Amino acid sequence: MRRFGFVVVAAALLVTGAPPRANADAVAYLVNVTMRPGYNFANAADALQYGNGLCDKISQGRGYALLIGDIKGDFNTTDEYQASYLLSQAVNELCPALIWQLRNSAANYRIGG
Repeated sequence: MRRFGFVVVAAALLVTGAPPRANADAVAYLVNVTMRPGYNFANAADALQYGNGLCDKISQGRGYALLIGDIKGDFNTTDEYQASYLLSQAVNELCPALIWQLRNSAANYRIGG
């Protein structure tokens, strides 16, 4: 399992060109979003790139409602749970330092609103 984790971290470096974020758990993110149906990432590198892209958007101040809209559009779905699951997995596993920023932006969010 350790070797697999090393491969995932190495893949993250190749995809993003930067070291993984502090306290990030890319393996947990990959397991959670590739085992769940509906996302259909072509490979682990694409899944990591998408998750890190969400982290970048959060760090740039993009709010919860806009992020959910982005995900729904990217995956051609109206499934609120599917979008929020992917977003929560990305922030919890790839950029946990941004959890409070995302939570604060979601404070007044209403489904469909």
